[in-house]
Amino acid sequence: MSPQKTEKLLRKLFADQKFGVLATQHGETPFTSLVSFAATDDLKQIIFVTGQATRKYAYLIANAHVSMLIDSRSNRDSDIVHAVAVTVTGIAEPVPAADREASVRMYLSKHPYLEEFVRSPSTAILRINVEDYNVVSRFQEVTRVRVAAD
Repeated sequence: MSPQKTEKLLRKLFADQKFGVLATQHGETPFTSLVSFAATDDLKQIIFVTGQATRKYAYLIANAHVSMLIDSRSNRDSDIVHAVAVTVTGIAEPVPAADREASVRMYLSKHPYLEEFVRSPSTAILRINVEDYNVVSRFQEVTRVRVAAD
């Protein structure tokens, strides 16, 4: 798949989907969580939120290497050919104070129903600094996109 087509596919998928499955690691045990997300315009970061008292938060603070699966499945047989799945890999971190309000506004533009939760002092605003996108379409067509660090 061409880089332009891959970028267009990622933008559409991220606009259409509200949720992804975040994978963190606790020792040797993977741990997955359903999270709402928003991608930055340059596709270099994925923003998500969680309570600071959650296992997912403790796990990603202890080990910042994460992955997230975002897909377009509809739970139909045709998904085998038509669904797109993207695995995002990268490093998660709390959004720095200087970037917090811009990240919150971007996130809330996609998830306005979460404003009270997002604005709570016990909520962590996090970002994945994306290293790779692994895009699977048409069942076996795999495209890997390395994301350049600034």
